[in-house]
Amino acid sequence: MKTQRFEVLSQSELDQIHAASMEILEEVGIKVPWKPARDYYREKGARVDDDAQAVKIPESLVMWALDQAPSEFKLYGNDPEFQLQIGGEQLNPVFAGLGTPLSVVDLDSGETRKASFQDTLEHIILVNACQNIHNTQMDVWPDDIPMTTIHTEAIWAWAHNSRKAYGMGCYGYLPTWDMMRMMALAVGGKKELREHPRFLAICSVVSPLQMDQAQAEGMFICADYGQPLAISPEGIAGATAPVTLAGLLAQENANILAHITLSQIYKPGAPVLYGTVSTVANMRDGSVALGAPETGLITAGSAQLARRYGLPIRSVGGTTESKRADVQAGFERLGSLLPAVLAGVNLITCAGTLSGTMLEDHALLMLDDEFCGAALRIARGIEVTPETLALDLIKETGYEGNYLAADHTVENFREELFIPSLFSRQTDVDWEESGRKQALDLAREKVRQVLADHQPRQLDPAVEKSMEEFRAMVAERDLNDFYNYEQPEYQDFDNL
Repeated sequence: MKTQRFEVLSQSELDQIHAASMEILEEVGIKVPWKPARDYYREKGARVDDDAQAVKIPESLVMWALDQAPSEFKLYGNDPEFQLQIGGEQLNPVFAGLGTPLSVVDLDSGETRKASFQDTLEHIILVNACQNIHNTQMDVWPDDIPMTTIHTEAIWAWAHNSRKAYGMGCYGYLPTWDMMRMMALAVGGKKELREHPRFLAICSVVSPLQMDQAQAEGMFICADYGQPLAISPEGIAGATAPVTLAGLLAQENANILAHITLSQIYKPGAPVLYGTVSTVANMRDGSVALGAPETGLITAGSAQLARRYGLPIRSVGGTTESKRADVQAGFERLGSLLPAVLAGVNLITCAGTLSGTMLEDHALLMLDDEFCGAALRIARGIEVTPETLALDLIKETGYEGNYLAADHTVENFREELFIPSLFSRQTDVDWEESGRKQALDLAREKVRQVLADHQPRQLDPAVEKSMEEFRAMVAERDLNDFYNYEQPEYQDFDNL
């Protein structure tokens, strides 16, 4: 049978958390500083206090919104043949990176340094070569190019070097509009992008119980272009949420549902994921502890809530506070990866990260690809059929034979067994004779080989020209342009 789903809440407990969340939304509500968002809520019957910038949402409006949101969708890649099922009859989770690292572990020296655009480019290339990791999220933030061009330069790099899906955050009106327009240029137009979404947007949710204007602006634009939105809070138990996990889940559930409700008011049917990056505080100093075992429990509880509402879910997995790929990193990342996989999460992010997702390690990314394969094998469980029971073979082999050369072994071992490429299973003698290479050594070799073998994609000359012109236009801006587009008079949501 397939490995039993990991659940941490009973039906009664789910009902209690849902009821608490509805009470929070109706009696406390959420703070919404951006007036256009408050107006959308108001038009659908929410109680709005403009002086307090507060919106109180009735349960009936939340349930209406959940009825509008699709339970499944497809995410496509740069390659027309590449597609990922999200929700519905999805067989395996989609694994992805996470767009927060500002620094990288240098492949040659092993030291930490600021990330460069070359690192961003290499990360896209490496994910493109992974077997199990299929989405990048602007996972490495370069320090050597202007902040005002990072978003378009990243999409340019993706368009030339990946066949898989891409994504970034909701960064406000102008950057998000730039991203949508450049994605449309890369794939053949806005209609094509809407019909075959390539971009997974992370809409960050502020804890406790707030909505950020830039995130809401980006959410509207991504919804207009039909790109799926992962509605994702990072509540921190003991800091920005109650220290008790049940209290955190109730608060975060309310905030997630408030954002999903707005997305459906603005664009009914917009694809969304119920998301969580929530964890606990390090109670010694108040910092975030994403590698804590409680992260996996929060993820599993969130997955049950998402299923209750008929929504796919995004979570973190493979998180650690360790600063290097050591024993702590391995223990902590599997402590959040396996719960996410076994809980039935649809999209799992954080591959390749250390130090609470702020540090990227290309070699660790290759190891994470292997971790994901092992986790998938555990989730698949044990299939019991006449073929897998192999009774005739057992009788035939008897007491003295072995199964290595049996046809049954040859026909089934590749499907039945997880066979690593970076984790050594050599004998001590063979390991010594082959250079005493550890998993990280092999992972570094794989990184170098992938980068050496990679060939950029050749784009249609007309597409190349239009993207270059768009890049040049963005590069001519200064920060004042971005500030201007935060003002209502510059924003035109009717003509995106």
